[in-house]
Amino acid sequence: MQQLFKMSDLGLLSYYLGIEVAQTEGSITLSQRSYAEKILELAGMAECNTCHTPMECRLKLKKEDEAKPFDPSLCRSVIGSLRYLTHTRPDITYSVGLVSRFME
Repeated sequence: MQQLFKMSDLGLLSYYLGIEVAQTEGSITLSQRSYAEKILELAGMAECNTCHTPMECRLKLKKEDEAKPFDPSLCRSVIGSLRYLTHTRPDITYSVGLVSRFME
């Protein structure tokens, strides 16, 4: 029989550094659902549809001089948040890494 992890005098761990922790007998589940929803709100994408793949296959990104101007500090903030999200979502690691190359 395994013991559930308890912090002294605080009860079961349920939330730590933006990571939601659900403990049951024999399993611990980590999730960042609410953190991911906050990132979507920050990026203005809260109402967007979901998809199974985080990026098109064989997508090639390039810088365009004619592109619409954007807020570079918002872009850095969103990408930094996405990099933290990869701790519990390894499926988006490649996509976030590729996009982070275009921060500057």
